Amino acid sequence: MQIKPVKETIHAQGIEIGIYTTDFENEYISLTDIAKYRNEDDPRFVIQNWMRNRNTIEFLGVWETLHNPNFNRVQFDTVKNEAGANRFVMTPTKWIEQMNAIGIVSKSGRYGGGTFAHSDIAMSFATWLSPEFQLYIMKDYRRLKSDENSRLSLNWNLNRELSKLNYRIHTDAIKENLIPNELTPQQKSFVYADEADLLNVALFGKTAKEWRTENPKKKGNIRDYASISHLLVLANLESYNAILISQGMEQAKRLILLRETAVKQLTTISSLELSALNLPMLGDATGEEKK
Repeated sequence: MQIKPVKETIHAQGIEIGIYTTDFENEYISLTDIAKYRNEDDPRFVIQNWMRNRNTIEFLGVWETLHNPNFNRVQFDTVKNEAGANRFVMTPTKWIEQMNAIGIVSKSGRYGGGTFAHSDIAMSFATWLSPEFQLYIMKDYRRLKSDENSRLSLNWNLNRELSKLNYRIHTDAIKENLIPNELTPQQKSFVYADEADLLNVALFGKTAKEWRTENPKKKGNIRDYASISHLLVLANLESYNAILISQGMEQAKRLILLRETAVKQLTTISSLELSALNLPMLGDATGEEKK
């Protein structure tokens, strides 16, 4: 399993502990760094001693069973029966290869390399090492997550406000080009709603009504649950659609262009990793609560 470069570090009692990530929700904490609390010169032996323990093997097996559909359960049963015996030896590499495990990963490299584990497993290792040390790790880890959530919330609100400002540009273009004076207020509202749904379909792959049908218990609308990337693209689509309306382009052709633009921009944002979120692509339901 491959993991991306270091995202952040946390600190506990003077020890710097690296964190790698595959996405926003699954973070891998360095067991090598944590083990330096017990043996700074050769932390590998600390990890291997932990993995010789039968309780550790059982815990790792349960974690893999819950999260890994490709976990080698047949081989695990054999290893579990041997765990705890004097002759039993287990290393991170053997565990990964024999069990097809994903909870523990090994990263090579002189700097930033070592053994990493999903945060669930890393906290269990830290507790085995020292309950007191685990509390210090957890305290700084919570600080890190709190800081991340604050930054994401700020970015989300900024992009939401940007999309609202561009929405005024969008509605002005509709008013000037698509709404005859003889229409009633109710008829005019239908036109505005229709154009808003045009953007929803282009970006989210569904109308506001379809989203409400799929999410009857959620308050607000589809845009209130959009990711940071989707809100950024939405603001761009509003401006683009306003230009296309002013040019007199019919709605069907505008939808094609808007959809192509949405896909291209979301792909670009994803490739540049401008957002820390695991972003849903065009056509996915945006029914998850914003982080």
